[in-house]
Amino acid sequence: MGGGKTPATATPLLAALLLLLVGVLAPHAAGDGEDPTPTPWPPQFHAKLLMDFHGNLSLADLWYDWPGGRNLHVIRYQLAADAPFYDNEWNNGTSFFYTPARRTCRSAAVGVGILPPNWLVQGSVYLGRQSTGGFDCHVFAKADFITYYEDVRTKRPVKWVFYTGKTSHVMAFEEGAVLEDAEWQAPEYCFGKGDETSSNNALISEPVAGHDEGFFPKRILTF
Repeated sequence: MGGGKTPATATPLLAALLLLLVGVLAPHAAGDGEDPTPTPWPPQFHAKLLMDFHGNLSLADLWYDWPGGRNLHVIRYQLAADAPFYDNEWNNGTSFFYTPARRTCRSAAVGVGILPPNWLVQGSVYLGRQSTGGFDCHVFAKADFITYYEDVRTKRPVKWVFYTGKTSHVMAFEEGAVLEDAEWQAPEYCFGKGDETSSNNALISEPVAGHDEGFFPKRILTF
């Protein structure tokens, strides 16, 4: 009993436990060096955004409806008497930009639809982790066009920065929120004739009446 010797049966038992631990931990260790991938957008959501474009501030409601093939931004520029401005985009490649207060509308046929939920997953580059606005974020870049910040814990978008310098801060993100169908309908004067309505087949990237034409310029769809 004395002498402090370890029972002979302890050695095989210890070896078995070590082998078991190696088998459990090895798969986790192998994935430690892999970069995370962006979380796809939910099929439908509503986001409230605070946007800053070189000091020009605006608030936006972003309604995303992939099953419905549509994407709507309702933008309110700071102290603008004609707010809001609507950017109404459809999966058939048609977009409408209208300001009800002025009864003006501009349409564009761009040949591509709205962003799919996995638009960032394909072709993005992982830039690492960074704290922004008090959130620990994974940071991704795509096509030298956008830098996207995703909360590590919740996987929700926190901020995205366009190459133009426009920054969108996500103030609220409601997954599964759906806008009523009537709210998606472009006003009747978008389909009339005359000076109040015009069309543009160019890439959505130019300002219209002081507003941004196209919230997500279509070059982002190039994977």
